[in-house]
This record gives sequence, C-alpha cells and structure tokens, in this order.
Amino acid sequence: MAIASINPFTGETIQTFTALTDAEVQAKLEKAQQAYEKYRRIPLNQRAVWMNAAADILENNKEQYGKIMTLEMGKTLASAIAEAEKSALGCRYYAENAAQFLADVPGKTDASNSFVRYQPLGPVLAVMPWNFPFWQVFRFAAPALMAGNVGLLKHASNVPQCALAIEEIFIAAGFPEGVFQTLLIGADKVGNVIADDRVQAAALTGSEFAGSSLAEKAGKYIKKTVLELGGSDPFIVMKSADLEVAAATATKARMINNGQSCIAAKRFIVEEAIADEFEQRLIEHFKALRVGDPMDPATDIGPLATRSILEELHQQVLACVESGAKAATGGIPLIDRPGNFYPPTLITDIPLGIPAEREEFFGPVALLFRVANIDEAIARANDIPFGLGASAWTNEPQESDRFIEELEAGAVFINGLVKSDPRLPFGGIKRSGYGRELSIQGIHEFVNIKSVWVK
Repeated sequence: MAIASINPFTGETIQTFTALTDAEVQAKLEKAQQAYEKYRRIPLNQRAVWMNAAADILENNKEQYGKIMTLEMGKTLASAIAEAEKSALGCRYYAENAAQFLADVPGKTDASNSFVRYQPLGPVLAVMPWNFPFWQVFRFAAPALMAGNVGLLKHASNVPQCALAIEEIFIAAGFPEGVFQTLLIGADKVGNVIADDRVQAAALTGSEFAGSSLAEKAGKYIKKTVLELGGSDPFIVMKSADLEVAAATATKARMINNGQSCIAAKRFIVEEAIADEFEQRLIEHFKALRVGDPMDPATDIGPLATRSILEELHQQVLACVESGAKAATGGIPLIDRPGNFYPPTLITDIPLGIPAEREEFFGPVALLFRVANIDEAIARANDIPFGLGASAWTNEPQESDRFIEELEAGAVFINGLVKSDPRLPFGGIKRSGYGRELSIQGIHEFVNIKSVWVK
C-alpha cells in the first residue's frame, strides 16, 4: 500500500511512501515497549529538558513546518506557522507543569500515610486527523510523554510528511529512540495495533465513525480510550450583543482552517429582533474573504484537504437548497481554478426537520437559524447529537449564566470564539466523544491513578 502526500491546491502528488509491513509494525511495537521500560524511570526534570528542546525546534523551524502543513492539507501558511507556535506552547506548558500535575496527592485515612500516585501506563496509540496535523499530535504527545508513557502515532494518510517530521522533532530534541514513533499504516491496521498486548491505551481525534470503530476494538481488549470527535457548534447571538464584533468573530470562527475544524462555529442561532442586521453583516464579511493560494499571505481561505471532502460538502449544500433553504451567498464550488475550493457560504431560511439541522458541515459553510428568545436559542443549540463547544454572545449577565449552565457542550465561551488552550481541559460530550485533553485533566487520562496505603 502506498501513502501519498497530495497538494490540495494543485492536485499534484508531492511524495509517496510505502506503508509498513506487519513485520515492521511488530518491530516498532517491540521498540516502543523496550523504550518504555527505560523511559518510565527517567526523572521528570530530564523529560522537561527534552520537551522544552522540542518546543525550541518547533519555534526555530516554524516556517519550514508551516510549509509542510500547507502543502499537505491546504491551510493558509500563516495559520500553519501559528500552529507550529501553538504546538511549542503546548510542549512548554507540560514541561513547566507536569511535576505539579503528577505530584503525590495526600489523603487522610486510617493509615499512617496514604496518598495517590500517578504512574505511566506504557505505549499509547494516537490516531490523529489531518486538519491540525501538528497541534493535534503535540497536545496528545506532550502530556503523554511527560507522564512517562511512549507514543505511537498513526496519522491521517494524507499528511505523512507531517507525521515523519513530528517524529524527527522528538528525536532531535533528545528523547530516547523509540519513545515516539510514527506508524505509516492504513486504517485497516489500527485494530491489530490496539489488540497488541504491548499497547495499553489509545487516543483518537477524528470522525464519529472512526471514534466508534476504535472504541469498539479497544473495548474488546479492555483498553482505555480518549475520543475527540465531530461537532456542530452553536454560535448564539442575542439582541444585547455587539453585533459587529459578533459578526466579525463569527466569520473567523466559521472559516478558521478553511472551515475544517471540529470546534468551528457551524450553526448561527440568532435572536429574531436582530437577525436581519446580523445576517447582512455576516454576508458582507463572507464576501470580503479572499479564496486562493494558501501560500499567499493575502489569502483568507485555502482549498479543502481532499476532493472527496469538497464533493460531500457540496452535496450537503444541495440537499439544503432542494429542501427549501437558501444560499444567501456562495453555494457553488469554484471550478474556474485548480484545487479543492469552495466559497464561503451562508445557508438561510432552513426548513424545520431537514437532516442539515443535525449534521456537521466540514468546510466553509454556515447555517443561520432565527429564534424568538433565549429559551428557543438554548433548545435549538442542544437539539443535536454533538456536544463539543458552544459560543454565546450577550451583554446580559442573566443570559450568560443560563448559557453557561444549560448549554450541552464540553466548553462554553461567552463573547468569544471557541478555541483550545493548554491551560483548560478540552473535549466533548454526547457523540462528540469522551475524556479530556490538555490541562491537568489531560495528563491524567493516560496514567495509573494508584492509591497507596501505608501503616
């Protein structure tokens, strides 16, 4: 099986790689196990030195890594460079805080001494997506490696250069050989890796189908999983909000990463009293965005990662229009140029009960819904199978309190766009997954939380 790196802007194949054979995978698993037996005993302060070195490499070579990301999956070069910087930030966060997060926690019992100790599990498999090909990996790897685990990366098959570059970063930073390895394999081989006795747990960021498949396989072998899956995040705007700031932020929140983000704002739920004005502002912002070469600093939106993503997105838009909805702007693939381009699109006048109400649109397409009041806003926001993030815009404290309390999501942002931050736990509920990444909760996902009782 060949794994190809294809430029979504030109359609050209950049490089092909041969997938690992079963024997080569077994050799890497054994290498991971052997590395773990030694690495788990390395002091935390030494792990921190290596993790800070990884951050240095990311920062010093951010343009190089940004270019790789852009060439492989189409995000704008500016956002790709920012992703390398954010990955470095995640490394430094855990280098600085892991000792505190993993320190023994005393407890008062009938023992002379009792406490909780956090210890590593062993090799952990990470199945990662293409849309944030560096950040998704580093937000798993930084806490996992600082906790004393070793990592095995099965990256998305369209970003093999990113996958190999990340492994090289950890090696160059000084981590012992085998502590972090990339597995160039297809999705059909993941089940065999999870089944292996040397692999102790798995993390996956990706689609609902991929998460369900991994969880099923891991459950068969009683292995811990953390899943961060899809989302159709609401962006609620009430009449007390600053409409221009909300509209400008809504545009950024929907179009980030060419619209290909699990936590992008996808459903705009707007109070009827200001819906006309907000819709017009949103259309103006959408029309002002420049679509084009992701390497061009003037470009706002690059191509979608693959042709199949573009085709699926357009079919969803067509289904909306055929059901009676309106494409207020956009809605037609940009076929006058090479590349997988779709214009910023706003769908309005959406009939009740159509599938689009509860689907995830993974591209630069936004859906606008009108509601009479906050009760309807919350009800519509929650009436989906997902629960990743939610953004609500209001200047009424009582409304803020209700949104914080009643929105069904792993994160609620008031008057701001939803984003991941190393200092806060990140993850979802319902079909958006379970478990948490980042912050102290993230590093505790893949450790043995051991109770100790001494008398």
